[in-house]
Amino acid sequence: MTAANHDEMTLDELRLVLGEALPADAAFDGWTARAVAASCARTGIDPHVGALAFSDAPVAMIDAWFASVDSKMVAACPADDLATRKIRERITHLVETRLALIAPHREALRRAQAILAHPRNMAKALRLGWRAADVMWRQAGDTATDYNHYSKRAILGSVYAATMLVFVNDESPDYGDTKAFLARRIEGVMQFEKAKARLTTNSNMMFSPARLLGRLRYPAR
Repeated sequence: MTAANHDEMTLDELRLVLGEALPADAAFDGWTARAVAASCARTGIDPHVGALAFSDAPVAMIDAWFASVDSKMVAACPADDLATRKIRERITHLVETRLALIAPHREALRRAQAILAHPRNMAKALRLGWRAADVMWRQAGDTATDYNHYSKRAILGSVYAATMLVFVNDESPDYGDTKAFLARRIEGVMQFEKAKARLTTNSNMMFSPARLLGRLRYPAR
């Protein structure tokens, strides 16, 4: 993309371009203004405009990188292709695709995790994890609008966050340890979903406060 094209972009559009470029520089310079300047030099973006795009750095830089990963993951995992897989396979494939996209930038990820782990950034870290889970579930074809919408994203977000902590230090061939960890966690989620489905469909197994109070008052003989 030429400098002329960049001049016509909004700040949000520039953040996406820089978000894709930044991890290569953040690996050496950290998530800093110096990394933004280096990325601007490589992409032909005016450094003053780049600095303006990330005036609330470094979390905004990390946000932009993760947004670019979201976009690339969606492009690499077409919904029509995912639809031919079982739901477990869809989610596994989406997470593993994210890992492949992030793999060349593990040092940038390590630095990003350290920043997001700071207490003042915890709320933002949770929002980023939720966004990643939401994009994955939507791409997997999830259309839930009830409480399942929230529970699915909360659970996948926690699985994804835990997997990334393993991934960042994984030196096994083809990140085999991370993939095995992910498979175990997803298996746990599937078992939970099956148990929840049984409770939902079997009214006799569902918790009833009225029934409990009745049994306390009139115990079975």
